[in-house]
Amino acid sequence: MGGKGAAVELEAGGRTVRLSSPDKVFFPDGGKVTYTKLDLANYFLAVGDGILRALRDRPTTLERYPEGVTGESFYQKRAPKNLPDWIPTATITFPSGRTADEMCPTEIAAVIWAAQYGTLTFHPWPVRRDDPDRPDELRIDLDPQPGTDYADAVHAARELRAVLHDFGGLRGWPKTSGGRGLHVFVPIEPRWTFTEVRRAAIACGRELERRMPEFVTTAWWKEERGERIFVDYNQTARDRTIASAYSVRARPHAPVSAPLTWDELGDALPRDFDIVTMPKRYAELGDVHADMDKERFSLDALLEQAGRDEKDRGLGDLPYPPEYPKMPGEPKRVQPSRARHEEGEGS
Repeated sequence: MGGKGAAVELEAGGRTVRLSSPDKVFFPDGGKVTYTKLDLANYFLAVGDGILRALRDRPTTLERYPEGVTGESFYQKRAPKNLPDWIPTATITFPSGRTADEMCPTEIAAVIWAAQYGTLTFHPWPVRRDDPDRPDELRIDLDPQPGTDYADAVHAARELRAVLHDFGGLRGWPKTSGGRGLHVFVPIEPRWTFTEVRRAAIACGRELERRMPEFVTTAWWKEERGERIFVDYNQTARDRTIASAYSVRARPHAPVSAPLTWDELGDALPRDFDIVTMPKRYAELGDVHADMDKERFSLDALLEQAGRDEKDRGLGDLPYPPEYPKMPGEPKRVQPSRARHEEGEGS
């Protein structure tokens, strides 16, 4: 994946970070334009305040590609032994009850240090290190299913904006996933548990589904989703994370997760944003989500709606991911077609 090259030292927020093999190709795009490890690090420096705003004080999992996007990759949840002492950590608890210390970036040098080890995508928890069990963001993942695309996610996001406003005057902040989907983040007061925040996400998704039944679904089982946008409520479950704003995604053209304003949502396309175009946009507009943390919202109205869904409509909890322990009140984790088959065999 390219030559070694002499190591370089980059200045990052008052610290010097060493970058080895700076000319190693990380993004080979079919013989066209290629981007190196140094290109990646320079990109993060160019959007430094923006990505730091998204990561600051958050326990963060690193999605690493040491040999570039065509090589092996892995998620690093535990802080590595060689983590510099100036990068703080926080102890997070997995659904199993096990714990781990994760790095919590507090300065841009931490991002560059991670890039040195092939980190393209940062996956921050929706918590801060001073309170790792109380999320301070409600994250809605609009995931296009086969037969749908980004335009369908935009259509759903516009109605989602209205849903959020109708339930407590919530304000969402949209961004591209870096792929075909959209993410909408709502800053919230850190008063609720992961279970309660997930319950609010389900209530939000169900309301959106009621308003757009032909376009949106909360069905966990793929066989039931159809050609609709899936509101992936389990992205709010403990230890599930979403790529941060300004993270780079592992595709040859080096796309990035781009923060957007609601006004530009319909015109912007995921392909518009990569490690070359985003710095130009950032230099002109800055971080369009810069004031995201100025106000925090309440989940009371969504949780009240969840209670009404359960009482009046018989809509309780939904399945957790398969690796999770069985949760109180959770329905059976058996896909519907299999359950029908088993019932038929037993009759």
